[in-house]
Amino acid sequence: MSDKQQYVVDSISAGNSWRLFKILAEFVEGFETLDSLYPAVSIFGSARVRPGDEAYEKTYQIAKKLATHGYHIITGGGPGVMEAGNKGAKDGGAKSVGLNIVLPLEQSPNPFSTLKLDFQYFFVRKVMFVKYAQAYIGMPGGFGTLDEMFEALTLIQTRRIKPFPVILVGSSYWGGLIEWIRGTLIEGKFISPEDIDLITLLDDPDEVVHTIKKYVII
Repeated sequence: MSDKQQYVVDSISAGNSWRLFKILAEFVEGFETLDSLYPAVSIFGSARVRPGDEAYEKTYQIAKKLATHGYHIITGGGPGVMEAGNKGAKDGGAKSVGLNIVLPLEQSPNPFSTLKLDFQYFFVRKVMFVKYAQAYIGMPGGFGTLDEMFEALTLIQTRRIKPFPVILVGSSYWGGLIEWIRGTLIEGKFISPEDIDLITLLDDPDEVVHTIKKYVII
């Protein structure tokens, strides 16, 4: 290996070492900031919905109702469903947590978070969603929403974390996915029949709140 090649290898290695410190710093800041947060509910969904859209307004209702019952709300801190969740939490008098991810498109912090954290690493951010939430709510969303919901389901299924309610809101949106899980994953024996019970599909905001209150007693 030439001196120039060795220099490149050493530079990459040094860069990776410093990256580890950045990752550790994000974990430490998250743990210290959220340590006293309880009880809390994480809400996920599309950044692309706007005020007046059904998903936005229903998210706001759910978050505000939960907040008035003493539950803090955690979102990704951006626009759309995240904004609605943070706004509902703030208006309901609970802590409104925004775990913002630095992205080149779509993601910019919404003004309704009363407790904000910025992350560069998706996996660190997802740890915070799971570690400090006692329930998950999935509103209509894209790949990010699916990623976050299925990660929670996988952790519960494999008993890496204690089970908690994973609620999908909107039967017209999520119904096809539920049928695919039943018809493909369960029928093909890729998951156990009882694994579908990890998911609760609801439409009414009051039922969402009732379900969480039943499992997460303050």
